[in-house]
Amino acid sequence: MGGRGGRHARGVSDSPKSAIDGARVADCRVRQHPVEKVQWRELAKPEALLAARLLQGAEIELLPMQSLCETATRIAIEIDQPAYDCLHLAQALEKQCPFVTADDRFLQNLPLAGITSFATAPYR
Repeated sequence: MGGRGGRHARGVSDSPKSAIDGARVADCRVRQHPVEKVQWRELAKPEALLAARLLQGAEIELLPMQSLCETATRIAIEIDQPAYDCLHLAQALEKQCPFVTADDRFLQNLPLAGITSFATAPYR
């Protein structure tokens, strides 16, 4: 019963060997960002390559996010934002560190989730 419309989702398993590492997925997403900026004509190719070099040299610590799923889901529903974006926000809230985003709508909607006194910084 596996295909579309079947009763069981394909590609989902309880086996730890098939588990998706959320931190690695997020890392790939961050590294995709300069490519998207070029596609959206917000960065020139040389600027995107510089951004990629800077990301490559950055000491980025990949933190587990599994324990933040419920908080991120609640925030995502309340502010109508993708859950993966809200995972980063939930991590910043837990670690009590600034949250940086280029998404003005995201920042403007934080009060809808009761987040009113939080260090945010627009990314430009």
